Amino acid sequence: MRVFIAGASGAIGTRLVPQLIERGHEVVGTYHSPGKDEGLRALGAEPVALDLLDREAVLAAVRAARPDAVVHEATALANQTFSRNFDRTFAATNRLRTEGTDALLAAAWDVGVRRVVAQSFASYRYARVGGPVKTEDDPLDPDPPASMRNGFAALRHLEEAVASVNGIVLRYGGFYGDPDDGMLDPVRKGRFPIVGDGGGMTSFVHLEDAASATVLAIEGAEPGIYNVCDDEPAPAREWLPFMAETLGARPPRRIPAFVARILAGGAAVLIGTEARAASNAKARRELGWELRYPSWRQGFPAVYGAPARDVAPVATARPHPSR
Repeated sequence: MRVFIAGASGAIGTRLVPQLIERGHEVVGTYHSPGKDEGLRALGAEPVALDLLDREAVLAAVRAARPDAVVHEATALANQTFSRNFDRTFAATNRLRTEGTDALLAAAWDVGVRRVVAQSFASYRYARVGGPVKTEDDPLDPDPPASMRNGFAALRHLEEAVASVNGIVLRYGGFYGDPDDGMLDPVRKGRFPIVGDGGGMTSFVHLEDAASATVLAIEGAEPGIYNVCDDEPAPAREWLPFMAETLGARPPRRIPAFVARILAGGAAVLIGTEARAASNAKARRELGWELRYPSWRQGFPAVYGAPARDVAPVATARPHPSR
């Protein structure tokens, strides 16, 4: 296949391109920041400079590429400093997920491309009721904190737009896999506390595993939504101390939820105490997806360079709701 990837120079795109090339596909990959073209060319892609918010430029680029599939992996999170206001941090990305999505889908439709795959997000978005691990059929949070509403609305727009053209939405877990991951510095410096009881759930996925699921989706997934995350959704009180230990940092502090709300806002309290995670059962079953790192317990030590602790194999660990 000939695959057009918007955002090919990003964290997921740079893992996706070589996996597609290895399987015999041709890749046209877009970039926005100057100097990214050589890196994409080295990975085997044909690089194209593109502003996804320029509808005419998007149409021209897709027409020139004449792809069999269009993949939307574009974000604007590189070098971002995360703050208590998620919507401020994600403002540019929200535009890419609304205006950029519309431009890309219009261009795909114009050239007759009907296989569209787009990046969405799983963790924190499901309704905070019932069990801790949710499937694609479970409802999304109808009332997120004020500082997350624009971001949630942008993701909903993306998913509904992609669904309208019978496309494929991949709700990824929280990415890890870069040694300079932005989450590492706060954990090393003790600035990432456990909030309240630490019961907020997170689903993670290694970037290489996210890319391999995306390849399978491009090659033959049925239209719909797929949670793309590892086998072990976990509360903050489990994964955060493990990450700190892996990094050689001190154990994370614990702070009451009301203090976190004052210092960091409602989003921090949601993530730390109430968030639901996502089941990967559908992606495993329907895509035939196998993970290199079935759990963050293997993935964190492998990525962050510290000697791995003795960890029971996932197959013999206690069952998890996602299995």
